[in-house]
Amino acid sequence: MFASRLLPRRLGAVALLAGAVSLQMQPAERRRAHAAGPSAAQIAATKTEIIAAIEKEDERRGDGTSLAPTLVRLAWHAAGTYSAKDKTGGSNGSTMRMEPESKWGANAGLAPARDILAPIAAKNGLSVADTWTLAGVTAIAHMGGPTIHWRSGRSDSPTPTTVPDGRLPAADKGETKKTLAGLREVFHRMGFTDKDIVALSGAHAVGRCHTNASGYWGPWTFAESTFSNEYFRLLVEEKWTVKKTHEGKAWTGPLQFEDKTGKLMMLPSDLALLEDPEFKKHVLVYAKDEAAFFADFAAAFGKLLDFSVPN
Repeated sequence: MFASRLLPRRLGAVALLAGAVSLQMQPAERRRAHAAGPSAAQIAATKTEIIAAIEKEDERRGDGTSLAPTLVRLAWHAAGTYSAKDKTGGSNGSTMRMEPESKWGANAGLAPARDILAPIAAKNGLSVADTWTLAGVTAIAHMGGPTIHWRSGRSDSPTPTTVPDGRLPAADKGETKKTLAGLREVFHRMGFTDKDIVALSGAHAVGRCHTNASGYWGPWTFAESTFSNEYFRLLVEEKWTVKKTHEGKAWTGPLQFEDKTGKLMMLPSDLALLEDPEFKKHVLVYAKDEAAFFADFAAAFGKLLDFSVPN
């Protein structure tokens, strides 16, 4: 059944962009390029190298996991600290390069992705902040997801963020009502609606949790490098029970849930979406209508990355 759901990987994307010029810039040229903004050729070259980096890293791993979902998470973490009330946080500045945000990113397992993208940004004359967000939309398209509006204009701050920790959503607040309230607090702070919250949660279709990063373990779907509505379908159709064992031993990690195979998982914040009528109605739509999910996700994710970008 799952094989029929797999969308083709965008392995041909490198060839489509192969005509782009990979610009080798000197430092003075880079400064001038930053002032004027990256050209279409620079952006195309950067996309080409991001896709090449994904494929190279995936081949190196050889275990079926992919760098692409981590690039989506990186873009999300960089942008998700935004506050619409005081216009602080957001993707502009790439302050996750410095403490304390660098530690937050390292705890989420994002440090390798940052290291891979840094030379790509320098080579092509883009800011690190632009490169992180461009990598997110490029990775989504590479995994078969929707095309997401993206614009340049982010700069790299020379000083660390003053944004407090705790602006990103928590997987578990101890009880369902508190977890739901936490989701709304985080996303409403950025100006998102309940529908946006559910649509953005659909990014859990790709990637997995690692015990050495979040403490949680496992993928949400059987196609963790394919962007689809499988997360919602599985959330609705599968029976989820509290995880008690892992690899033949008692599970000692945080509360999470597993399907009947024990190979897939859901977080408390995932299952909480089914406990709230406003959230659940959108989950049910997306579980049946992938096109609706793609359209709403593209709009919400594009808005997320655009927060704090200078006009």
